[in-house]
Amino acid sequence: MTAFATNSVPRHWWHSRAARRFMTHGLAMLGVTMIAVLVAACAFGPHLLPYDSLYVDLRARFAPPLTGNHFLGTDPLGRDLAARLFMAGRISLLVGFFAMLLSTVIGTLVGVTAGYRRGWVGAALMRMVDGFLAFPSIFLLLALAATLRPSPAMITVIIAVTSWMEVARIVEAEVNSLREREFVLAGRMLGLRGSHIMFREILPNAVGPIIVAATLTVARAILMEAYISFLGYGIQPPLPSWGNMLNGAQQYLATAPWLAIVPGVAITIAVTSFNFIGDGLRDALDVRDDHI
Repeated sequence: MTAFATNSVPRHWWHSRAARRFMTHGLAMLGVTMIAVLVAACAFGPHLLPYDSLYVDLRARFAPPLTGNHFLGTDPLGRDLAARLFMAGRISLLVGFFAMLLSTVIGTLVGVTAGYRRGWVGAALMRMVDGFLAFPSIFLLLALAATLRPSPAMITVIIAVTSWMEVARIVEAEVNSLREREFVLAGRMLGLRGSHIMFREILPNAVGPIIVAATLTVARAILMEAYISFLGYGIQPPLPSWGNMLNGAQQYLATAPWLAIVPGVAITIAVTSFNFIGDGLRDALDVRDDHI
């Protein structure tokens, strides 16, 4: 688990030294660049290609990369692999992004409440978190995916439900370190409600760890979607995702390896880039460096 500074981060960190540190973090900027290129390719690439993701050309089956207009080759049905890769990227990236949003909201609500309320409320919430963490998340993920209808929206919810616990623990620890600060004590003396103090005073000062955790959660969600789709419980054909593209490629590894290499490289680029960005944000928002 990533360790975070217990000092509060300025609310407008993007105007502070943290922004400059992030901009000078080489791997983080490489990650931002790669994600920007990947998002642009998935957003605009299908409109620039001569074939769509569902166009079948049986005469071009298993065409290797750089064959005619199929610059990434074709699949067993003669469908353009580049078109399918970009359309699959839309699904995989959207699932990862919205799963991150939902899991971050759930984890933040639980963590803020547990960290501020403490007592039996905090203990009950954190024991619930421990219970979810004690159960292997991949088994829970597969069980839910096998039971429920595997639409993109449902896969997003399933991934979020199995991913919020880490965020809750991070937020709870950060709120615990902030709840006795002077600005919180001043709010109590002024008679501010607990909800106001939690969400208007403490939460903005805990945004740094939440941003880092959210960035890393995107990478984890993309991997989880690819995993369950590869096993056949996730996004179902003909709707493409990077995971089910790998599923369809496994029997052709010896004869048409590009069918697995192309989506595998896309997953690697996306996950590595988000991890680079998360590392850069962690270093930029670590205010302990300001006191060295």
